[in-house]
Amino acid sequence: MSDQAILRITREISQIQHSTDLSIAVDYDESDIRHVRAIILGPPETPYQFGLFEFAIKFGKDYPARPPDVRAQTTNGGSCRFSPNLYAGGKVCLSILGTWNGERGEQWSSAQGLESVLISIQSLMSSNPYENEPGYEHAQSPSDQENMEQYKFKIRHETIRIAVIQPLEVALDISPDGARKTTVNPYPEDDDSSDNEAVTYSTPFFDLRKRRFLWYYESYLQLIETESRFIKEKSPFKCMPFEHTNNIMDGHFDYPELKRRLELVKEKILHETEHWRLQGLQAKKDELGIAVNLQRQFEQIVENLKHHKNYSLDLTLVDENPFLWKLTYFGRPTTALEGGIIKIRMHLSPQFPQEQPRVFVDTRLPHIRVSQQGVLCYITPKVEDLRRHIEAIVATLEDDDPPYDPRMTVNPEASKLFWGAPEDRRKYKRALRRDVEKSVEDAFD
Repeated sequence: MSDQAILRITREISQIQHSTDLSIAVDYDESDIRHVRAIILGPPETPYQFGLFEFAIKFGKDYPARPPDVRAQTTNGGSCRFSPNLYAGGKVCLSILGTWNGERGEQWSSAQGLESVLISIQSLMSSNPYENEPGYEHAQSPSDQENMEQYKFKIRHETIRIAVIQPLEVALDISPDGARKTTVNPYPEDDDSSDNEAVTYSTPFFDLRKRRFLWYYESYLQLIETESRFIKEKSPFKCMPFEHTNNIMDGHFDYPELKRRLELVKEKILHETEHWRLQGLQAKKDELGIAVNLQRQFEQIVENLKHHKNYSLDLTLVDENPFLWKLTYFGRPTTALEGGIIKIRMHLSPQFPQEQPRVFVDTRLPHIRVSQQGVLCYITPKVEDLRRHIEAIVATLEDDDPPYDPRMTVNPEASKLFWGAPEDRRKYKRALRRDVEKSVEDAFD
């Protein structure tokens, strides 16, 4: 591969990694940048909603003259076909990849790149994937209409099971089905020692999966509740006309079991988060570099707040632990939080910045960006700079009129009011105002 091609791949990876796009994320093999892993977020309002689908990408020596090779990894060890275009064996049927004969103008061109490939794959995760199968684009018969609904039912179930729960059970060492972390090459022809039968997941994405799980936990629960009303427990999946042996989504519905596993994953993530505090105290005692770094960043931020006479935010360390920060935000005039006293915890990992902060709002707040569990959903482009995290936390809380983005909808009930009818928006504001006023009473209890 030419130096020019390597530079281009490096640039394309960097652009995605430094983007605030919540839909895609990438990581690469440091020993060979041609081998890339990617995560694609299942689009909202589709059967794939908030699933995290993993793909292995290999750039050939002739890139960008020819497209990269892409293989789906979220297949339950090669046993689950997630759509007419995403085969159980990992094949991704897409015209720009040369794996499907598309219309004129849909083929690969060197003007395209990694991001366009990932966006095109995400477009395959549509609201009605049944119609993605050639010959079924305009299916109208009663049997086809029934199949469409049944297909969506089982995709929603398997998205929660395979694209949400299973990888996290591996990350948390609670996997019940033999799935494991992976360091193997996803291309078995390049590595005779790789175990192609095992269900494998990439370690670099474990932190992303955990943070997104905390964001979307209530949405997952809501989906389970809704689907359980229509689905008989233990009933088998219906086979679609285009599904065949070894390339099928087979199984049965068991939402009570998914709910149990979902709750266990949440428990384990929260336990891990609390354990960071204890690890942090030990790291401080041992004078490890990460403890010194976090202490220094804390002191610089506090000094900066004093220098700019910023009285809306008070920052302290809990038990003088640089891995657990306590923020007290005093609601500024003209914002929805005016006059409130909002208490926030920021947990930091001994692996920061590889593992990102987990932020919890301890004050009850029916806010669109604060889950009912208190998890704050925010993003920052400079993940290694804690000052930018603090700024992003405040900006998120103060944003009274954010654009609609279901990927940042972590409080379904509050969001339903906020983006509902005018009367619903007024209910949202009244509920928020009531709890902001109560925050002052609670602060002095």
